[in-house]
Amino acid sequence: MNFQRGRRREELEINLIPMIDVLLVILIFLMITTTYSKFSGLEINLPTADAPQTKEQPNEVNVIVTAAGEIMVNKATVGARDVESIAAAMKRLTGAGSEPIVIINADAKAAHQSVVDVMQAAQQAGLSHISFAIQRTQR
Repeated sequence: MNFQRGRRREELEINLIPMIDVLLVILIFLMITTTYSKFSGLEINLPTADAPQTKEQPNEVNVIVTAAGEIMVNKATVGARDVESIAAAMKRLTGAGSEPIVIINADAKAAHQSVVDVMQAAQQAGLSHISFAIQRTQR
């Protein structure tokens, strides 16, 4: 006998609304408590040196590059500005001793290509020790 004739059985379902509410509260809590860091740039500490200035060594090749692009090797003007002429001038000044140090004194307004040409000429002349001269600022 069926005593529940007009009554239908309700389907079971899981109510997701309370679970969504709890997850939103957890998400808001995490967003508020998290700290965000902004990096506007790299912070680096550059090394400093307060060594006394060394005297001119006898085995140096001083190359001067002017703002106009003129190149002088040990205060002698190089006629042409091509790499081969600069390398030939450097080879003439190197002695038979140890390998000399090439010191490049470039003007601040000298073309970058002129300095690169001097470096290429030093490589062609077989000189691998290259240094750049700077002007110290007065404190």
